[in-house]
Order: sequence, then C-alpha cells, then structure tokens
Amino acid sequence: QAAAPLHPVAVQCQEAQVVVTVHRDLFGTGRLVRAVDLTLGSAACLPVAQSVAESTVTFVAGLHECGSTLQMTPDSLIYKTSLSYKPTPSGNLVIVRTNAAVVPIECHYPRKSNVSSNAVRPTWAPFHSTLSAEERLMFSLRLMNDDWSAERLSNGFQLGESLYLQADVASGDHVPLRLFVDDCVATLSPDRNSSPRYAFIDLSGCLVDGRSDDTTSAFISPRPRQETLQFMVDAFKFAGDDRSLIYITCHLKVSPADQAPNPLNKACSFNKASSLWAPVEGTGDVCSCCETGSCPLYG
Repeated sequence: QAAAPLHPVAVQCQEAQVVVTVHRDLFGTGRLVRAVDLTLGSAACLPVAQSVAESTVTFVAGLHECGSTLQMTPDSLIYKTSLSYKPTPSGNLVIVRTNAAVVPIECHYPRKSNVSSNAVRPTWAPFHSTLSAEERLMFSLRLMNDDWSAERLSNGFQLGESLYLQADVASGDHVPLRLFVDDCVATLSPDRNSSPRYAFIDLSGCLVDGRSDDTTSAFISPRPRQETLQFMVDAFKFAGDDRSLIYITCHLKVSPADQAPNPLNKACSFNKASSLWAPVEGTGDVCSCCETGSCPLYG
C-alpha cells in the first residue's frame, strides 16, 4: 500500500531488490521528519529519491545490500533489514523533539518455485533454437543428505564433515542435456569476487580441492542422470577469520548429452591412489589441463 500518514512505510519486494517508501510524517503527528535522519540497514544506506510534493523518501537496495541478512527455512528465503530514524538536533543544538525509531522489514521468497517473471515455457523445439529464444534454463544447487536421498534440512557443518552438493538442470522438453560445473567459489560475503575467496572447483570443471593433502573432495561417478552432477567437498573455514557463515557461488552450464566431454566441458576429480585426474565421463586426456592449469575458460 502507498506510504501515507496512516501507513508511513511501504515496502515492495521485487525480484532482486527491495524498494522502501517512507512518508516523512513518520509518527502521524503532522510533524515531518528530516530525510537526512532516515537510513536503511546496518550499513546505513541513504535514500535515492525524495518527493517534496508527496513528503516521501525512497530507498532502493539489492536484496543482499545495505547489511541485510538472509534466513533460510525449508520453504522460504527471508531477507531482513530495517529502516532507522535517528533524529539529530536542528536549530537548538541541545534538544530533539522526536524519538528514534527502528522499523523491521522482511521480504519472503519461495525456495521451491521459480521467482523470475521470465519462466521457461517448454516447447518441442530443439534445444539450440529454444535457448536462443528463451535464454533461460532452470538450474539448481542444493545441499543434500549424505545418502543423496533428500535435501539437507540444516546448513550447519562441523569441520571434519563433508558437504554433499548436487547441481541439477530441469531440461523440460529440450533434447537431452548434460550438466557441468565450471567453477565454485567460497567467500565470506555474497559477492563472489570479494576477498578472501577460495575456488574449490576451477579451470572449467576441475575439482582442485581434491588435489590438497588430507581431502576426499571429488565428483560422484557415475552420475544418477545426465542433467545432474553430484560432488563432495570436505568442510572448511577461512584461516584467521572467526566468521562461520560461508557463501558458495557456482557457475553451471549444459551441453548436448550426445556431445563428448572435452577440456571445456568436463567434470574431473584427482585420484590420490593413482596421482591422476579422472573424468566422470569421457577419456582421461580431457582432464590433463587440470594439472597444467591451461584449461579453456567458459568459451
């Protein structure tokens, strides 16, 4: 609903951002608060627009921006932030005439359905022509139980345990597709380019974490189906940092299932017993670049 004195804060939860409109008559007293005293989130983001005629202030922020937090339930993703009003003295520098206020804000999104407004509409057309028209496939990356039977309910791990990760693509009525994981990066923030960062899958499908001493990280072979790829990664944390929440961002892609794996489209694990890289499918030579670091990237 529109921001008005009776409902002074209006929130729009959009696909990738939240829009917060605040009526400056925040307390319904007829006394307008100053825009400079309003901020969004723990990062104290400032408003992006102000309407003098309507006495409103507007904030626009990405769901992960301004210090928002993410809570996951079995059915929902909940992004939480807050609108803060902190009055500063004006005129008489000794007193203020309003109380500070904090308005909690939440955006709820379903985890088990497509939030995008541009959903895939499966057709009987071949994959290549459909992809050029739709440019979207339904990818997913999930934490699984250790027997791969269901999605893991908890995202908490102890060091010494393993993460069981499953990547899928819903191919609909396209020609059969084979899924690959190009890279996976762990960071302490949602920004995959932030520092510190650790790429445990790299070089277009090399599970490089398995090359380290005392790790069992590997792709699972054989696949349960061509459009699914499973892999295990030993739990870890960043050295010298007490934060225990780690974000994992992976780049997934598909190729036609009848296309032979190659150095660009591959899933390779390091076999410590033989000291050789081995592919989930295809011939061993597709993995040779994992050792030299000369694999083609993305293409």
